[in-house]
Amino acid sequence: MNETVTQLKQSLRTLNLTEAAQIVDESLMEAEEHQRTCSEFLQRLLRYELVRREEKQLARRFKWASFPEIKTLDEFRLEEQPSLSKRQFQQLRELLWLEQNYNLILLGPPGVGKTHIAIGLGTEALKNGYKVSFVAMDNLIHFLKTQVISRSSQLKLRRICSSDLVILDDLMFMAMDRNEANLFFQFVNKLYGQTSIILTSNKGPEDWGELLGDQAITTAILDRILHKSEVIQLSGDSYRLKHRQTIFAS
Repeated sequence: MNETVTQLKQSLRTLNLTEAAQIVDESLMEAEEHQRTCSEFLQRLLRYELVRREEKQLARRFKWASFPEIKTLDEFRLEEQPSLSKRQFQQLRELLWLEQNYNLILLGPPGVGKTHIAIGLGTEALKNGYKVSFVAMDNLIHFLKTQVISRSSQLKLRRICSSDLVILDDLMFMAMDRNEANLFFQFVNKLYGQTSIILTSNKGPEDWGELLGDQAITTAILDRILHKSEVIQLSGDSYRLKHRQTIFAS
């Protein structure tokens, strides 16, 4: 019997069913105790293998995404964001816009939840099998400028460009020179039509020309980003200031 079990484990590993191989002993004991059939025993092994593979794939997608922190839509206090209705919030959550390659532009002052919503939607997308990449604009510009000399930047950009959803955080946080703006245009052009973008910014599209420094490039970027997009203007007071912590007793 022990030899048969050993051979079964080895066969499962040879077939790359390594997770199932780890629970053979436990599953056999359960099968004997509850008088499971052979098909029930096999089904338990395969179900466990599939669940563990899905868990590992999700963990890899989360690692790939490079979120600065994990935020979920369930944690977002919608009642503190008057410019977004419950119905709109649910529509965003259903990810139909992602299936249709739409872009989302989240605008508003600091602290109103732009990045939280972006990461929350990214998390929902990951759980639904999409590949997601999060990148702050200053890091993106660094990758674009150093890709010729840095293998690390090349690999990072390759991953970002192969994602189903790219989250660009803090667009217009800093002004770009002409070369940086041109590199950003080439990046957006590469994503255009095949990847959805969530873009957060405290500046509206009408102000992008000043910060990009070149009106022609700005127009070309806007043409591609706004072609299929939903612009969401968030308002209200900063959540961080409203709920700031203090070292002093009240």
